[in-house]
Amino acid sequence: MIDIRKVAVIGAGVMGRGIAAHVANAGVPVLLLDVVQPGAANRNALAENALTALRSARPAALMHPKNARLVTPGNVEDHLDRLRDVDWIIESVVEDLAVKRAIYDRLQRARRSGSIVSSNTSTIPVRQLVERAPADFAENFLISHFFNPPRYMRLLEIVAGDATRPEAVASLRDFADLRLGKGVVFCKDRPGFIANRIGGFWLQCAMHEAFAEGLDVEEADAALGPPIGIPKSGVFGLLDLVGLDLVVHVGRSLAANLPSGDAFNAIGDVPPLVRGMIEDGRTGRKGKGGFYRRIEQAGRSVMEALDLTGGGYRPLHRAPREAGPQPGPREFYEQPDRANRYAWRVMSRTLRYAAEIAFDVADHLLAIDEAMRLGYNWRHGPFEMIDALGSGWFAERLCGEGLAVPALLEQAKGRPLYRIEDGREQGLSADGEYVDQPRSAAGIRIADLRRSRKPLLANGSASLWDIGDGIACLEFHTKMNTFDAGTLAMIGQSIAIVGQRFKGLVIGNDAEHFSLGANLGLALFAVNVAHWAGVEELVKHGQTLFKALKYAPFPVVGAPAGMALGGGCEILLHCDAVQAHAESYIGLVEMGVGLVPSWGGCKELLLRWMQNSRRPHGPMPAITRTFETVGTAKVSSSAAEARDLLFLRPTDGITMNRDRVLADAKARALELARDYKPPAPPAASLPGASGRAALLLALSDLAKKGKASPHDVVIAEKLATILTGRNIDITETIGEDELLALERDAALDLLRQPATLARMEHMLDTGKPLRN
Repeated sequence: MIDIRKVAVIGAGVMGRGIAAHVANAGVPVLLLDVVQPGAANRNALAENALTALRSARPAALMHPKNARLVTPGNVEDHLDRLRDVDWIIESVVEDLAVKRAIYDRLQRARRSGSIVSSNTSTIPVRQLVERAPADFAENFLISHFFNPPRYMRLLEIVAGDATRPEAVASLRDFADLRLGKGVVFCKDRPGFIANRIGGFWLQCAMHEAFAEGLDVEEADAALGPPIGIPKSGVFGLLDLVGLDLVVHVGRSLAANLPSGDAFNAIGDVPPLVRGMIEDGRTGRKGKGGFYRRIEQAGRSVMEALDLTGGGYRPLHRAPREAGPQPGPREFYEQPDRANRYAWRVMSRTLRYAAEIAFDVADHLLAIDEAMRLGYNWRHGPFEMIDALGSGWFAERLCGEGLAVPALLEQAKGRPLYRIEDGREQGLSADGEYVDQPRSAAGIRIADLRRSRKPLLANGSASLWDIGDGIACLEFHTKMNTFDAGTLAMIGQSIAIVGQRFKGLVIGNDAEHFSLGANLGLALFAVNVAHWAGVEELVKHGQTLFKALKYAPFPVVGAPAGMALGGGCEILLHCDAVQAHAESYIGLVEMGVGLVPSWGGCKELLLRWMQNSRRPHGPMPAITRTFETVGTAKVSSSAAEARDLLFLRPTDGITMNRDRVLADAKARALELARDYKPPAPPAASLPGASGRAALLLALSDLAKKGKASPHDVVIAEKLATILTGRNIDITETIGEDELLALERDAALDLLRQPATLARMEHMLDTGKPLRN
């Protein structure tokens, strides 16, 4: 095995610098090299400019600004000798075989024997890249295809050549999994590999069918979007994001390398209107617009959509939100509306194509499903979609439309493509037998537990699972994992059962987001019917349960991923430890809905700042930092930044791979359980009225400058009262219960104010905060 401790990226373009940034996010030094521009005074200009661009990139390429220090810019004329210290060299230059081979000749002379070299190509097979390479180079060469942006897109396709050493493959797989947090999918050496082969077909098919049906781009994106588990960008939004020129390049490359009978060849070309858009520079977001564009109109930013029939732009057609339960997949595709017919024509052909090429591009079905979920953000892969429809039903409908049924579906004979056998996930093989499906990363997944066993406790909002070795896991499963009465009830029941039967508790789930806090709709309903006793009980009950978690006789480890906002952040603040996914966005955002944190969030964050050894002496610096963080509803842009804000402690762990978070949290709980003792109750010295006056003076200045709205001021005054201890004497100390009472009083008072109700209603209606 090769210990990868230093990496080099050759090519500082958008992909190259993005890869370099993500290697730095893993805490690994990376050398970023590019060519020397003719006549340039600064021979490192391309790489240095790329590093500057990384620091200001949006979305952020770096998980923390300090990670930029791990990227060293240079050039391929003066600095190739530095490759002697590098364990993995990533080539990310233009998709031109001759250019790549010329780079490899130079790398072979400069690299250390045995170091790994890979290409980020998305279209050129390994066999062509190493056709003329010496043995030592070919033995250590493979394709490592990242998806853009590398920080956020989890898929890494790895393609080994016939000569590639197994040690090189295993070393890169483990590094990508554990350090870079990638879902590694092994692909066969075929054009486009997996994700772009199927995804490219899907995009081209969707584009042609939309033109043929005369659909609006918004109508097409709505049909090929959330109703079938695809991001709301749909097809045309994704084309704009990727870039029409790149899509055309990938399509041409596929068409040039695929067998003549491949179904892609029938749709590989783009409509004439799209060719004209590219010639005009309308390549999407990076160009002058694409199928959508944003313009300034009467001092406002306005989004327009392309008219596919005439080629001009027009205002967006806003589709009404559909309320009520959504139809199942069969019901959706059987509806007669033209949008549903369009979705069926595109998806049926895409799923059929995936089934046709399955074992030509991968060794097992799960590799294809993982590639499409991780590379295109589909909620379900193509074979999972077929199982949801029923393989027999799908095959019959294809046959009824005069389409040939792929051999895989003939082999299935109406059986599901996947099954669970003795707790193992199995999928059909090319000969129609079920075989075990290897996962890209080992870990604990609630979805796997659900297939093979029942929870210890469950209701409609949450479940408690036995995850082995004396550790239980509390899973939330409401919409966006918000807290309601069922969630709170399960927290209380979990504390009781874990205390009797387990060593520790992990709080986490498989969902996209850990928790978005309290269910605003339920709270707003209680307020609107003036059920004040119920509102007060909700606040008090949450405080009591979170405090019980903090002082439970067993360790509690939070395992967040995605957003942990409001109450989702507060429950983490009460855990003994947190093992967070690197992409965790944590914050106390109650200000946006007219409230203050009232389940102990103010209390816990204040205590953390007061116990922080880096803060200046005295209570006011800690109070000021807490006031600023809560009052501006700051949300961390990563787990690393959450440490700066003290939503995470310096001792809390960060896991790069989403699939490993629960397993790492379980390991942390077992570690804490060895000699666990609950924390001692704290007491704080707060300044009282004088401290509050100082905070309100600064608040008054913000209001005068227009940086704080009238209701911002009202909420901030309540927050200042909590953080300074109201009228406490500076010589006295205040305990947790008194701070919780202050939080509770503030929340109940704010909930009686019309401006708070307006903020709550606006958030529920639009998903955005109201500044009233």
